[in-house]
Amino acid sequence: MKLIRSFAMPLLALAALNSCKKSSSDDIDNTGPRINFVFRFDSTQVRLNNLGQPSSIAAGNDAQSPVFNKMSAHYLEMTKDQFTAIGGGAVLYRAAETTIGGANAIDFDQSTFAGQGETFLSVPIKSFAAGTYNWLRVSLAYQNYNIKFKSGGVNYNGTLASFIGFRTYIRNYKIRDSSLTVNANKDQGYWGFETVVPGFGNFISTGQAPAGATTVPNPIFATSPIPAGSCLVTGQFASPLVITGTETSDITVVVSLSTNKSFEWKEVYGPGTFDPANGDVVVDMGIRGMIPARQ
Repeated sequence: MKLIRSFAMPLLALAALNSCKKSSSDDIDNTGPRINFVFRFDSTQVRLNNLGQPSSIAAGNDAQSPVFNKMSAHYLEMTKDQFTAIGGGAVLYRAAETTIGGANAIDFDQSTFAGQGETFLSVPIKSFAAGTYNWLRVSLAYQNYNIKFKSGGVNYNGTLASFIGFRTYIRNYKIRDSSLTVNANKDQGYWGFETVVPGFGNFISTGQAPAGATTVPNPIFATSPIPAGSCLVTGQFASPLVITGTETSDITVVVSLSTNKSFEWKEVYGPGTFDPANGDVVVDMGIRGMIPARQ
């Protein structure tokens, strides 16, 4: 995920899937066993590049593993093989959208957030076709996490709220302790940052990452590429997920997301220290791979 001269960067976008509408909840029978998807943020998981291959930190750069507070997803799909086109699998979720801000956008007020070990999606097993699923696609729409940085020779902690969906309509949002009012659409890559300086209070800044600054791990890019304008994390199930359609109890799938050295910057000040005031510039940030597994 490349970003030039911007403090934060977007992760994933999903503009090319507007034709994949999720059915109204009024049309779904919510009884019976369910499949539950749970977030796990793992700083020790393999660090991947956009082709789904192991990736090291570039020469002249440094990185840290941020501590995630919560995240939301815009889209989730399971597929049976690596040849399935986007939208051709079992589409289990698409976030609420709105045109209040003009162009179609994710409605942030209706987003669902989840932290470490929390369920971010639960749907009836009967609502999708039985079969053997090998791949999971997830578009992440929002992330909130903590990082460490230095300014004036003093170490601080900061919180970043990053809107990484294709476009989001935001009325207001809370970064850490402070809330900001927007009442507008924001394109992929809009962010807000907050830090607390003892004796001085809260400092807040906002910004916008440049368009096209997002890459995403997709191990099956050769057979199931991501369309232009979209950005989906793709991960293979640790073991094939078999759905018979006759399940009598719930299924839990842990979606393990790699945060291994995911916050990366061009090192100017000194190794091991992110110091934007002294010229360190963020060049990469976000999820570095995904492994879904039935618990």
